[in-house]
Amino acid sequence: MPRRIILHAGFHKTGTTTLQATLRENRAALKKHIALRLRWHLKDLLSATRGYSTWRDPLTMLKVQDRFEAMLNELPGMPRRSLIISSEELCGHLPGRGDLMDYSAAPVLLYAFWDSARQRFPKADILIYLTTRASGAWLRSAWAEHVKSSGMTLDYPAFETKYAAAAKLEEMVQEIASRVPAPVHHAALEDCADLPLGTADPLLDLCDIPLALRGTLHAPPPANTRLEDDILRQMLQINRTHDGAEARNAAKAALLNKVQDK
Repeated sequence: MPRRIILHAGFHKTGTTTLQATLRENRAALKKHIALRLRWHLKDLLSATRGYSTWRDPLTMLKVQDRFEAMLNELPGMPRRSLIISSEELCGHLPGRGDLMDYSAAPVLLYAFWDSARQRFPKADILIYLTTRASGAWLRSAWAEHVKSSGMTLDYPAFETKYAAAAKLEEMVQEIASRVPAPVHHAALEDCADLPLGTADPLLDLCDIPLALRGTLHAPPPANTRLEDDILRQMLQINRTHDGAEARNAAKAALLNKVQDK
């Protein structure tokens, strides 16, 4: 049984990819203290959480619960370690995908995870850790991600207007805290800019890592950073003029190759 379970469930575009890369890069050093389940360990579960955020139906929630519990049941013994489960998609899709307007699925999903973990490991401490970001910066980063990775055709001003409510991440933190009976910790990306490991530092604070070991950990370069504005404008035009994901993706790949060759 893990001593502590920490659910790091997002939000998207708040340094989560870099945080997960930091954990992965330092996993050997942290092994005696932390066990990790990151997004590449959770493919089936995250397929279900994305589905639930889209459809909100009981059948998909059953899939979420079954797959989360299967992951817990497959864990090795770890009586002296903390278990970190980290993926922004534990909260579902990034708002702006299809008709998804906000993170309102997050409290439901996190309650389900808390309940399953409590039943499976009744003596473990169960915590939630969330990373946030200022609304304006989050909206621009979310729009850029959609332009790069999907068929988004809205320009930024239209996206900002339509999805302004989704960017109120601090309010969603409070909503989760009011609905899930577990301690909820959070850190803003901007407040972690000067920390040695960024948003991973407050997370590791929850794991009682010895100070001598903390000093040996290193931070990888920032991951999944926003593309330059000119490239995003060209990708937006691709989304507006190319039919089908295959054609769009091929045109975007050609654009990125052209930029890299310069």
